[in-house]
Amino acid sequence: MSVTSPLPLGPGESRVLSGLSEQHSLGVALAGALPPGGVLFLEGELGAGKTSLTQGLVGAYGFTEPVTSPTYALMNVYPAPGGQVLHVDAYRVRDVQELFEMDLDELVRGSRVSVIEWGEGLYAEYPDAPILRLEHQPDPETRLVTRVR
Repeated sequence: MSVTSPLPLGPGESRVLSGLSEQHSLGVALAGALPPGGVLFLEGELGAGKTSLTQGLVGAYGFTEPVTSPTYALMNVYPAPGGQVLHVDAYRVRDVQELFEMDLDELVRGSRVSVIEWGEGLYAEYPDAPILRLEHQPDPETRLVTRVR
């Protein structure tokens, strides 16, 4: 998959996502916009849709098996036909150095795209990476996504 479009949200822009299909669709759009080797940070409370968005992104590269949150493994690698996708959940990491000891740098370099949830401690390492915040809305099927950076 090549870069074919700009990111679907500019810094400071927000969009309401209605249902799982729109979360997946945003992931697909991001897959077509992130540069090779790019990093994407996702913020949001538990159940806000970070993994759902990632499912759409990973699926856009042709990966057809289940995509799950790496909460306990910390990192999942998806060997998709369109390029490997790294999915990191740094929620339980006390010190980001733990991730570097797990070869984070090498995994990011070897991946088509890396999606990092709860990655605040890594923002300085990847200053050009966009940050998206997903938030619950009163309608339980609706999320608000805002590009922070």
